[in-house]
Amino acid sequence: MNKLKRATLPVLIATLTVGAVGCSNGKSATPAPQSDPNEVVNILFLTPGAVKADAMKPDNRIIAEIEKRLKIKLKVQTVLENNFEKINVAMASGDLPDVVTINYPSTSVNQWIDQGLIVPLNDYLPSLPTLKNRLEGRYSWTAVDGKFYGYPFIEEQSNVTMTYRADWLEALGLKPPQTLDEFYEVLKAFKTQDPNRTGKNDAYGFTAQKTAGYNTSFNFVHFAYGLPHGDWVLDEKGKPAPIFEHPAFKQGLTYLRKLWDEKLIDPEFLLNDTQKREEKYYQGKAGVMGAPLFRNLNRLETNLQKVNPQGKLGFAAPPAGPNGKRGMNIAPKSGLFTAVTKHAANPKRAAEFIEFMLSSEGRSLLELGIEGIHYTKDGDKIVYNEEERAKDAFDPNGWSHPLAWGSVVYPLTENYLPQAEPQIVRARESVKIATENIVPNLTNNTTNEEVELGGVLNELFNQYYIDILIGKREIDAGLAELSKKWREQGGEKVLAAVAKEYEAQKKK
Repeated sequence: MNKLKRATLPVLIATLTVGAVGCSNGKSATPAPQSDPNEVVNILFLTPGAVKADAMKPDNRIIAEIEKRLKIKLKVQTVLENNFEKINVAMASGDLPDVVTINYPSTSVNQWIDQGLIVPLNDYLPSLPTLKNRLEGRYSWTAVDGKFYGYPFIEEQSNVTMTYRADWLEALGLKPPQTLDEFYEVLKAFKTQDPNRTGKNDAYGFTAQKTAGYNTSFNFVHFAYGLPHGDWVLDEKGKPAPIFEHPAFKQGLTYLRKLWDEKLIDPEFLLNDTQKREEKYYQGKAGVMGAPLFRNLNRLETNLQKVNPQGKLGFAAPPAGPNGKRGMNIAPKSGLFTAVTKHAANPKRAAEFIEFMLSSEGRSLLELGIEGIHYTKDGDKIVYNEEERAKDAFDPNGWSHPLAWGSVVYPLTENYLPQAEPQIVRARESVKIATENIVPNLTNNTTNEEVELGGVLNELFNQYYIDILIGKREIDAGLAELSKKWREQGGEKVLAAVAKEYEAQKKK
């Protein structure tokens, strides 16, 4: 592992202070002697979470409640816009927080473990039931030499489904397609039968957007043809290989080239960001897109109906291929990592703070607030006191406190929607469909070599993939050249590491 370089750079961090926190550096990675359990402990929490720079005031009652329940004084520092580099700068400066959240997997986590900047949690797990259950269960594979250095939050659900202009389907007497053949017919009808009633064939079937690295917008086609995993596949010798070397990948590209050649795919999808992609859906320029719904469902349909009052949003599972296979989303292997640093004067109490944010008690406080102040109950119905909630930085319309999300969990993970959320039943149905169509990975873990070389290799993959899709390269020649260059530019090193990880995983 590379050693973490020390730096004396300014730390550009938006800070909220609640209580006083003392700072000291140069602590040993060995857990410090435990203080009196009744002693109030200072905890500095550095996070890229949902906390806005000016979101919370020093008299925030949720912070005060956390302090009372855990017997701590809490100071929260947050970087803006999930800028993980600023967290790296803060850690490299030597002025460490007590608890920190960073992206995972990342070279940062590797370096922090290597340099002893974060401490193992194993000794504290017996008194931390939520952490113990999850780390020794679903996240057991994240241990390093048997030690858990933090809580790795990785999303286990999905909200991305195939999203249709349901009003167009109704106008043309069509139903959401269940197969690739039916999908082609729907896109062709959207292109040629004037569903937007402009008198012109000016609509496209499917729109997508530009993404960093390999563009996964069209993965549902490859999965329909039988691509078995989202990260790697096995070659004829049973060894890991890149997904573009699987026969289903070539079959998918052949199908996509047909859609492209017949102008059924938005020709400007590479110029789209999320906003532009959604605008084309609202404006009747495209009738199908893969889109994250859940809490976005009502927003998307409301915006659609502002442009077209008769517009309807529909969603369905992705189309199935010749053998009935289907899939939409790749099971995530990346997320966030929240750890206790060597700075913590009382690492056990710092770990208890992480436990609290994960526990049902903590979730209730952060999502709903204090009963009788932020909400009341009328039977099973939650009555939100928006005026009081606003004073403590809760998001409006029943949404949560800023500390609720962005460090150890997201709303999707909890399938959390406030009772005030419109279309709550449809929103949860979209998650059910999306999650049912998650495609597993060949390996659970991400190797250091993937972290190191993944950016370059994915950009190369994407360049060839898009060129083949839009007809700049022939399919067979393009895939062969991609395979050769990918392996030459670091792919062989990555595959060797993945093969080692795969063999180790089979033995568990």
